Parts: sequence; structure tokens; C-alpha cells
Amino acid sequence: MSTFTVTSKIATFGGTLLKLTHQSAVLSNEAAVNVFFPPGAYDNESSSSSEQVKVPVLFHLAGLTCTPDNGAEKGFFNYWAAKYGIAVVYPDTSARGSNHPGEHDAYDFGSAAGFYLDATAEPWSKNYKMESYVTEELPTSLFSFFPTLDGSRVSLTGHSMGGHGALSLFLKHPDKYKSTSAFAPIANPSNSAWGQKAFAGYLKDKTEWSQHDSTELLKAYDAGRPSLDILITVGLADNFYQAGQLLIENFEAAAKEVGREHEIKVNKVAGYDHGYYFVSSFSEDHVKHAAKHLGVL
Repeated sequence: MSTFTVTSKIATFGGTLLKLTHQSAVLSNEAAVNVFFPPGAYDNESSSSSEQVKVPVLFHLAGLTCTPDNGAEKGFFNYWAAKYGIAVVYPDTSARGSNHPGEHDAYDFGSAAGFYLDATAEPWSKNYKMESYVTEELPTSLFSFFPTLDGSRVSLTGHSMGGHGALSLFLKHPDKYKSTSAFAPIANPSNSAWGQKAFAGYLKDKTEWSQHDSTELLKAYDAGRPSLDILITVGLADNFYQAGQLLIENFEAAAKEVGREHEIKVNKVAGYDHGYYFVSSFSEDHVKHAAKHLGVL
């Protein structure tokens, strides 16, 4: 279990954003993470355990090239999270500083491009374990270190590569999360150039790809599980959507194939591109979606 160091404490929208570092055993690196506490929640940390009011938690998974700062500074999630009394956790997007050959050479592989999976190919398997980090080590450590965070009420959202993470981790670990949503996700990475590059580099065998592909995971999703209620938003002016990197229609087709098309809501909005102007414009929809499932709306 990690001890966190506060590197910055920032007042925002009546709440508190903490910039934190900790030594991650899973990543074998020091890791950075930002956490937004809604109004009163961080002050509540000093209360006795009997007086503490726990707040639900939304994890925001960022995209290629991003750090914990991008979503916290540009996504406008904190405003809506403050309104609904939700904490937001902003993890990093990869292990850092391992200096494997080629780790820092490309924007879409290595540094800031961990793809929210546990690598099985060398040398990446030594510390590129973002699935275990996001689903196990980080929440366990945060919920222990900050008792006001309610580990029984957790949702996911994510953007681009992080949208892939939000969808795939939810489908793989549904008992850990109340809901998921995604902004412009890489929804079928096995068939997109971004995903193929990442999977070929991080995974030893192509047979492993389907284990991390949201479209394939949806096809195999347990039919006995309750409604998914997944929200996806994508801009029709998104050049990556137009270039076939996201393949959201494949995810929709998979939902129809397994009879869950009514559980997937895809909002395709004219005029919006792939960036944070787009994300911030629709962050209210995604925080409200999580709020509904977290029991605060």
C-alpha cells in the first residue's frame, strides 16, 4: 500500500485538487496522480471515522500523450463533480522513466501510451501494467490513504486511448465499477492502427488481443449480467474518427450482435473534433451519467 506525497494543493470550484506522487510497486516507478475532492470532502479527511461522509469516485482515464494534468486542467470535470459531490481521480497514462529501448520515441507507444493493459512482452512486462495499476493498486492505496473516498461506489470515464481503457476495464471488471462512459474511444483497437501497434508491441501473442479489445469483450460479455448503460460521445469532425482509428460502429455492431444495442448510447455530435474543447463541452453529460449510477442523482 502506497503513501502519497502532496506536491500541490489547489482550490477549484469550492473543492480541492491534490497533485500527488507515490511509489508504485506494480509499475516499479514513481507515479503521479491527481485527485479532485468536492467541496468539504478534503476537509472531512481530518474528521474522526465516525464523522466522515464518504464521497463516490469517478476515474478519468486520459489519452495518448497525456499526463494526470490534462483531464484535471482542461476537461471541466471538476466543476460538475463539485456540483454532484463526486471525487475525480486522474491517473497517469503509462509507467514512466524505465528507459526501455524506444520507450520515448513515439507518441503512440511507450511513454504516455500504456493502453491500460498489462504487457506480456519483454521488456514492457516489467512495468507496463496499467490494468493492474488502475484496477487494483491505485484504488486500493487511495481508498486506504483517503478514507473519505468511497471504494464501494466507483465509476469510469475516459477519452480516446482512455476511452478504450474505460470500456475495456469495465467489461473485464464489471464488479468493480458502477458505470462507464467514453469520449471518442478507440473502441476496436485490434482493427485500428493505434491499437495494432500497441498490442503487437506490448503483447506476446496475437491471441491475447481480444482480451483487451472492447468490441471483442462486448461480444463475450456474460449474458446474465445486468444492463450495461454505456454512454459514448464522439465528434463528427474528429479526424481520428474519420480515419478509422476509433471504429465505434464496430462496437455498436457488437452490441446488436449480443442483443444489447439498447444498452449503448452513442451521441455523434456535428462540428466537434478530438481535443479537450470537445471533452469539456460534454463533460457534464458524462459526470451526470456517473452520478446516476453512483447514487447521487
